[in-house]
Amino acid sequence: MKQYVVGVDVGGTNIKLGIVGPSGQVIVRNSFATKPFASSRIKLISALASQIEASIVSSGLIKKQIAGVGVGLPGLVDYEKGIVRFLPNIPGWREVHLKSILQKKIKLPVFIDNDVKIITLAESQFGAGRGVRNLVCLTLGTGVGAALILNGQLYRGEDNAAGELGHMPLNEHGPKCNCGGFGCFETYVGNRALFALASRVMGRPGMTTETMFALAQKGNKKALVYWKMAAKQIGNGLVGIVNLLNPRLIIIGGGVSNNEKYLFKTITDTIRLRAMGLQGSAFKIKRAKFKDDAGIIGAYVLVTNAQR
Repeated sequence: MKQYVVGVDVGGTNIKLGIVGPSGQVIVRNSFATKPFASSRIKLISALASQIEASIVSSGLIKKQIAGVGVGLPGLVDYEKGIVRFLPNIPGWREVHLKSILQKKIKLPVFIDNDVKIITLAESQFGAGRGVRNLVCLTLGTGVGAALILNGQLYRGEDNAAGELGHMPLNEHGPKCNCGGFGCFETYVGNRALFALASRVMGRPGMTTETMFALAQKGNKKALVYWKMAAKQIGNGLVGIVNLLNPRLIIIGGGVSNNEKYLFKTITDTIRLRAMGLQGSAFKIKRAKFKDDAGIIGAYVLVTNAQR
């Protein structure tokens, strides 16, 4: 019986793979660096195929037990057509028919989607959003990703491109963004912006969010001020989403979410202060349950949902 799924989480730095069982448990994990293959689409797809095959072998399973392969990618993905439209942080990936190419190589059903949509599926079915019908899942890291569960279903939009919260413009004259726009949410709360803010607050270059977290834990006043500033920026970007969608829950994941202690209360207070009364009182914020396995577990949900 085909009870298992191969989950693949493609990132700009690393690619993680796992075999997921019928209860959402990851039974085998593997990873490899993206950079050695990033210069060529053909090399990267071949590496994916090779590592998928190797993961199946190392699990002791055979292909007849594999229902399919789910792949999450950091960019615009057409789920229905199986086309990668654009990956901002991996060069050369425009209009790539990844689903059909990979299926031919590995002889298994393949389903592809945006990585944050896949993470959101994991959190909705098995994680922090279990049982919640209306939620926003936000990931904060190098970029800012988001996806929506509305009325119990993943909302994709007309072109399977909904959820690009990181590229909602907050300022028409703001910093230039990788998407080609200006003043996007990501340009204020992505890692690059938060590192720059940390260096300004501390008055010395090379500061990171990890360093600022460590300083805050020691009671450093500047670091505590820094986290309040960062949290207000995040909260300001979420006010419009709360007013527009009236979600019951906002799930925050990604590296910055590790600093829940210094972020979540100020984010919540900022939204409640600025949002409309009803919407501002109706939501809660939770940290994402899954970390490294989120994309792999979400791929299992993607494949099993598609085959129902």
